[in-house]
Amino acid sequence: MIPDLKKEQKASRERPRYRYSLAAKIFFLSMDLITGRKITLPKVKLIEILASIPYRAWETRQYARMTQHYRDRALVQEARKIMMWAREAQDNEYWHLLVVNEKMKEDGIKDPWYLFPPIPLLMVGFYALLMHVMALTGIRRAFLFNAEFEDHAEHVYAQFVEEHPEWERQPVNNEQVKERGALPTWADVFRRIGLDERDHMNLSFVFCDKPEWVAKYDGMPEKRA
Repeated sequence: MIPDLKKEQKASRERPRYRYSLAAKIFFLSMDLITGRKITLPKVKLIEILASIPYRAWETRQYARMTQHYRDRALVQEARKIMMWAREAQDNEYWHLLVVNEKMKEDGIKDPWYLFPPIPLLMVGFYALLMHVMALTGIRRAFLFNAEFEDHAEHVYAQFVEEHPEWERQPVNNEQVKERGALPTWADVFRRIGLDERDHMNLSFVFCDKPEWVAKYDGMPEKRA
């Protein structure tokens, strides 16, 4: 079943946010201090630059676990599930980054100061270090932190589309953007990205043993855990 993107955007707007941890609140506040509170294409571009980092950290960690404990069949199977999810999510988040960049080019929007080196490099380096430490010391907590990040991103995109009704009339002619299938307007493109973030959030909740927080919808992917 193909999800109804407009229906799910509305569901995202109506669903209360997860009760974020203090660490997540500080993280989101720091991003607002850097980018401003208003949602813009450069702001979501920064979100997508950071979004794939946890999945890379988890993939690296699971490779190490499988190498060290290759005789433990149950552990290897668990690690492979996490690793396969991480690979898929990385690719998806990278597509989001390309899409946002293409929209910025189409609209003639230049990168603001916080997307010029060394600012994003410093942010990526800090976030990557944090995610690697969490992957080593508390992988379940790392999954939960990522669920908070993805919940925040889902709500950001749902609000972003609502704030730009003109996107409903803007056709998508970019072949790179069309890689995900039939998304006729830019509104649908960003709705699809928001729903992707919900999928990432849902699997993060599954892997951190909080399935009760999964936000179900018609046409959602099957769980992998």
